[in-house]
Amino acid sequence: MSATSHEPREAYDGPAVVQVDDIAHDVQVTLRGHFQPLDGHFHWYGRIATSPALDAVRSGAAVELRTPHGTAAGKVSDLDPWGRFRVAGTGTPPF
Repeated sequence: MSATSHEPREAYDGPAVVQVDDIAHDVQVTLRGHFQPLDGHFHWYGRIATSPALDAVRSGAAVELRTPHGTAAGKVSDLDPWGRFRVAGTGTPPF
């Protein structure tokens, strides 16, 4: 995948690669984001679709999330009742 230069968008739905502990997993994501004027940073967040490959991932794990538009570091947190992890980061988003 090659990254393209663009202004941060407010949303992305589609394929991504989440890397946890040097292991890359193909996933589907729904991501959103916004610029927060109080701290001067872009905050992005969303959900990673259910994937058996992520069964060993623990809440709080640091991840690298890649989309066709870019790469960003983030953290996974709560697992919802549907088996989707929440993922979030600050700074340039991966979309």
